[in-house]
Amino acid sequence: MSNSTPATDNEKKKSKGKRSPCSPSRVLHIRQIPNGVTGAEVVSLGLPFGKVTNLLMLRGKGQAFLEMASVDAAVSMVHYYTPATPHLHNQPVYIQYSHYKELRTDNQHNQAIFSKFGFVLKIVMFHKNNQFQALLQYADAMHAYYAKMSLDGHCIYTGCCTLRIDFSKLTNLTVKYNNDKSRDFTRIDLPFGDGQRTMEASLSTPFATQNTIFPSYTGPPGFAPALGFPPGAGPSVLPVPGALGPFTVTASAAPGHMTIPGIPGNSVLLVSNLNPEAITPYGLFILFGVYGDVHRVKIMFKKRGIALVQMADATQAQLAINYLNGQRLYGRVMHATLSKYQTIQLPREGQEDKGLTKDYSNSPLHRFKNPCSKNFQNIFPPSATLHLSNIPPSVTVDDLKNLFTSKGSTVKGFKFFQKDCKMALIQLGSVEEAVHALIELHNHDFGENQHLRVSFSKSSI
Repeated sequence: MSNSTPATDNEKKKSKGKRSPCSPSRVLHIRQIPNGVTGAEVVSLGLPFGKVTNLLMLRGKGQAFLEMASVDAAVSMVHYYTPATPHLHNQPVYIQYSHYKELRTDNQHNQAIFSKFGFVLKIVMFHKNNQFQALLQYADAMHAYYAKMSLDGHCIYTGCCTLRIDFSKLTNLTVKYNNDKSRDFTRIDLPFGDGQRTMEASLSTPFATQNTIFPSYTGPPGFAPALGFPPGAGPSVLPVPGALGPFTVTASAAPGHMTIPGIPGNSVLLVSNLNPEAITPYGLFILFGVYGDVHRVKIMFKKRGIALVQMADATQAQLAINYLNGQRLYGRVMHATLSKYQTIQLPREGQEDKGLTKDYSNSPLHRFKNPCSKNFQNIFPPSATLHLSNIPPSVTVDDLKNLFTSKGSTVKGFKFFQKDCKMALIQLGSVEEAVHALIELHNHDFGENQHLRVSFSKSSI
């Protein structure tokens, strides 16, 4: 006869209600979301920490699942919001890791052309002036900018269906039905309707913040309020540019050109939570140089874990933030945002600096100095697989493997391109390993004025 005592009904209910804590995942579960909160507002919670790759809203339950591009970005987000609970519409929301490792939602094929540039929130298609047109809204304005820059004038099919893309005056789409004419990818609960949907759009100022996380913010349009990071995570205040302003891009058959209104003009980045024992101006120059031409770098003299990086322009600065904020570098999760400074001042003659401020404005290693460079078409997020080019014919597979191993990398795969043996892919043990290897080995000298070119790859081996 057993000596154990049967659990009471209350004890059973308590036990059933408890959930074991989830291990870190790039999918985050967000609870107690107030009614009326939009998908863009939920996405804005994640943007300061890195790229948001998917979203699933459960309206009836006041919940959402937010998928970040990497586990590191999700970890940074949870670590930040756990002691500092975020608010949406003046109410606290709670963030934890999900049991899901990725989100698989329907209708992703409808986003295929444009989703490579960022998370697509909504699409509305219609005919106007005997032309087929569409309105497409991104979660982040810069993603819309890069989509236009990359896709305007390109053909959907070989030799036909040329895209003509311009920026819309609208800044938000309200979609009532999910059907073949319109789609809100954050709302799986919308009805199909009769196909004759109506579209409403808010005419708020482009890039204006919706003041959802910090309702008291009254700063300039285009900037979210300052985020206070926990002690040891960087400076006390980090401004987050444009994170809350969704943007609409219009795809139509009509030609036209329009500059982006309201993009912050600052090209200087504030980079924090760096490892002071490992970081160097040259290392930041090489890493940030993947996403733009770095003109100057300054590591703070008294706070070696903080640096300023000056890019060629504001567009490149924002691109670097999108891809590098939340990336692990030398054992720490790096934070990148716009600085309050407009330029990096070089040290005065005789001023003690210890080589912490460097000017790279005339460096031959700039990847984007040629406006026709293919590098503009090969900008990808940090990945464990690196693309190698400019490999001399005398260099073998073992030579390259040994080179990367000598820098502390774990080589998991390697292959030369069949059509061009000057190029290869090498897969390392982790994304962080690949970041370190790129810093160490980009421009490696093979002799006879032949230097290795290293970049992140969009594919794996």
